[in-house]
This record gives sequence, C-alpha cells and structure tokens, in this order.
Amino acid sequence: MSGGMNFDVPYGITKRLKNTTLADARARATAALQAQGFGVLTEIDVQATLKKKLDVDTAPYIILGACNPKLAHRALQNVPAVGLLLPCNVVVAQDGEDAIVSAIAPTAMFSMLGEGSGIDDVAKEADKLLRAALDAT
Repeated sequence: MSGGMNFDVPYGITKRLKNTTLADARARATAALQAQGFGVLTEIDVQATLKKKLDVDTAPYIILGACNPKLAHRALQNVPAVGLLLPCNVVVAQDGEDAIVSAIAPTAMFSMLGEGSGIDDVAKEADKLLRAALDAT
C-alpha cells in the first residue's frame, strides 16, 4: 500500500481511496456500514482531540465505533465480557491526497477469546460484513 500511513496490519481490513477527502470517505464508509447492518455509535475526532489536549497538529483521523446490533446481541449472550471488545473500530484517515478506511478484523480481534468461546460464528459473520462494507466504500 503506497502513501505515508501504513495500515497493512493482520488485524485490519483496509481500503485506500485515491484522491478522496476525509469527509467524503467518512460519508461513504458510514453508508456502506449501514448497508451491512452496522450503525455508528461513537465518533472520536483524534485530530481535534490531540490538538486540544496536546496542542499538536496531526492529519485528519477519525475513529468510528460501528455496531451490528444482531451480532452484538449474539456475542454478548455467549460471552458477556465480549463487550470489552465492542464496538468494532473503523478508522477514516487522510493520507495526503488519499483517504484510508480501515476496520478491525473481527476474526483477529475475537481470536484472543480462544476456540470454543461460542462466538466464532459471530466473528466470522462480522468479518464478512465489514469486508463487504469496505469493498463498497
């Protein structure tokens, strides 16, 4: 993946949007997430927070907390403590002329619970839906 920001990590699902603003990428990502049954519950403007708290200038960077209520309910029924890993984070960042949209890979994130946790199927379904959302962004 070219550009200054490296999101090529095994625990992420990433798409680079060439010549795209952060605002456009955020709108596209939100719509694609909604089409896959995810709502955005939280939004953290990392750039604004770091400017306010540390007086540092950074590139535009937003963390969206995305949740699919049906999948979250299934996961919580099996492992109540899974709430520590929810919602699924989706990052929208400006990288020069491009925007990056990157989501946590649920199969990687939930693998810390170990096999037989009862949410393997939920993690696989969430992973599939997040990949579909990023493909559509």
